[in-house]
Amino acid sequence: MATQAPERREFQAEVKQLLDIVIHSLYTDKEIFVRELVSNASDALEKLRHTQLTEKEIFEDDLPLEVCVTTDEAAGTITIEDFGIGMTYDELVENLGTIAHSGSKSFLEALKASGGSNDNLIGQFGVGFYSAFMVAERVDVYTHSWRKDALGYCWSSEGAGDYTIEEASDYHRGCKIVVKLKDEYKEFSKKDVVKGILRRYSNFIQFPLKLDGERINEVQALWLRNKNEITEEEYKQFYKFQANAFDEPSSWLHFSADAPLEINALLFVPSENVERLGFGRMEPHVALYCRKVLIDAEPKGLFPEWLRFLRGVVDSSDLPLNISRQTMQDSALIQKLNKVLTKRFLKHLEDLAVKKPEDYKTFWKNFSFFIKEGVTTDYSHREQLGKLLRFESSLSEKGDFVSLADYVARSKESQKSIYYLVGPDRATLEESPYLEAFKLRGIEVLFLYEPIDDFVMTHLGQFEERKLISGEQEDIDFDEVSAEEGAEGLDDESTKDLCEWMKKVLGDERVGEVSVGKRLTKGPVLALQADKMTSSMRRMLKVMKQDEPSVLKVNLQINPKNSLIKALYEIKGSDEERAKVLVSQLLDNALMAAGLLENPRTMIERMYRILEIAAKK
Repeated sequence: MATQAPERREFQAEVKQLLDIVIHSLYTDKEIFVRELVSNASDALEKLRHTQLTEKEIFEDDLPLEVCVTTDEAAGTITIEDFGIGMTYDELVENLGTIAHSGSKSFLEALKASGGSNDNLIGQFGVGFYSAFMVAERVDVYTHSWRKDALGYCWSSEGAGDYTIEEASDYHRGCKIVVKLKDEYKEFSKKDVVKGILRRYSNFIQFPLKLDGERINEVQALWLRNKNEITEEEYKQFYKFQANAFDEPSSWLHFSADAPLEINALLFVPSENVERLGFGRMEPHVALYCRKVLIDAEPKGLFPEWLRFLRGVVDSSDLPLNISRQTMQDSALIQKLNKVLTKRFLKHLEDLAVKKPEDYKTFWKNFSFFIKEGVTTDYSHREQLGKLLRFESSLSEKGDFVSLADYVARSKESQKSIYYLVGPDRATLEESPYLEAFKLRGIEVLFLYEPIDDFVMTHLGQFEERKLISGEQEDIDFDEVSAEEGAEGLDDESTKDLCEWMKKVLGDERVGEVSVGKRLTKGPVLALQADKMTSSMRRMLKVMKQDEPSVLKVNLQINPKNSLIKALYEIKGSDEERAKVLVSQLLDNALMAAGLLENPRTMIERMYRILEIAAKK
C-alpha cells in the first residue's frame, strides 16, 4: 500500500524515442515480450544468488528462487514475478526511466571491477523491459530491494511519456510486473497461449518457471552439464523433446569450446533421413541460445545447407545481440560459429568412422547424400568431407564400403590415380567392359551407384595427391602396370586395315576414330567419350536440360584378339554387306554397354536382320 502520493516523472528523451520504436517497429513478433520479461526475471534471480554469497543480511532470504507467470483472462493481464535482487528507488529511476544505464550491465561491470566473473548474467534489463509496451495498456512494476532497510515501490506507466513511482511497503523482495493488455492483445492473458510461448523461448532458464502454479521447465539445459554425468537415456529423451521427434538419435556430439568463441553445443543425428522417404526437404532445426535463452529456433547460416539434417542446440555467450535480441548485430559472428561447428561435427564423424565403424556405416547408408552434397557445394570443407566418402569397390564384398584412404593404402605404389565407375548397381558394373582392363591388372575400381556421384568425384578432383579418374575416360595410361599376354590376335597390318574400314563404314558423324586400345581383354569393342564426360553425367545433364550434342560421337576401340573381331575381318573380305551390318551392331552394343544408347529401335530392327541371316545359314 502506498504511504505517500505518487511522484510523476518524465521519461528521458532517449527513452521516449526507444518506446516509440519498440511499440511501432522494433519487434516483428509481439510474443517476444514474454521472453524478455522472463529473461530479466531470471537475471534478477541470478544476481541475488551471487549476492547471497557475499552478503549476510538478505531481505526475506527464505523466498524460493523461481519465476512465476500468472494469467488472468477476466482482468486481461499477464504477470511475471521473481523473488530476485529487486530494485531501490534510485535503481527504478535509473533502469526504467533512462536508457543510459542497465541494472545487469552495471552489475557485470561491478563484478569485473572486483575481480569476479559470472557468465550467467545476460543483462540489458532496461531494454527488454520496454517490449511490454508493444501489447500493454499499462505496466505496473512492484519491487523491493534485497536490502533489509530498503522500501518497496510501485512504478507505473502507460508508455506515453511519463511514469509514476510511489511507495508500496507491503511488497516482498523481488519484482512483479503486471501487464494490463490492450484489447487486441488479450490473447496473452490465456494460459495455453502463454504456455506455448514459455516452452518455446524460456524452457531452459536455470530457475523453476511456473505458469499459474504449474512448473513448465522440467527438462534441463543438458548442453551445459558435464557430459560425463549424463546418461545415454537422458540424451535420447532430450533429443525427443528438443527435436519433437519420435525416433531415437543415431549419434550425438556434445562439446564445449572457449576459443575462438565460447560455445556449448549438443548436436544430434536422427535415425532416419526423411528426405529419402519422400517427405520433402528437411529444414534446419538447431536452435540458437544465449545462456539458455532462445534467440532463434531456426537460425539461418548457423550450419551449411548440407547439414540441414542436424538437430540440437547451440549456446554461445559471445553473441552480441541487437536491441531486440531477434537478429545478430554482426553476421560475421554467425560465420565464425558456422566454421567452428561444422569443423567440429565433421571431426565427430571421422571419430565415429574409426571408433564405431558399424554406426558410421549406418550413418552413411542414411545420410550419404548430404555429405556428397557438401563436396559439390562447399569448397572450404571439401577436403575434410572427402575423408568421409564411402563406396563399394571391385575388391570389396557387396554391402561393404571402402574409404578413399583405404583405397590409397592398398593400391600399388606405381598407381598414381584413383579409378571409379558409375552405374545403376554392382552387377552392371562387374560386367562392364570398362572394368576388364582394371581386373586384368589387379587395379581396384570404386563402384558408384548414385547420379550425383560423378559430380562428387569431379568436384573433389583428387585425394591425397591422387587424381580421381573415371574408368570410362579414354586417355587412361595403362602402361603404369603391364597387362598379361592373351590369345594371338590379328597382325598389325590387318588390324590397321580393319580399323580404317570400320571408320569408313560408321562415318564421321557417329565415330571420331577407330583404334586398338589396351582397355579390352575379353569384349570385342569399347565406346569411349573423347569429351571426358561419363555416361551418367551426360544423363544427369540431360535431365537438367543442359545443352549437349544432338548426336553422340564416340571413339571406338577394338580388341584384335577377340574371336568376333577376327571373324569380322574375314567376313568383310567375303561378304562386305553382312560385315557392315555386324559393324553397326557392334557400335550399338558398345553404346548400350556404356549406357550411351538412347534409342534402341534401330538396333532392334538390325538384330532381326542378323537373326534372319543366321537362320538362313
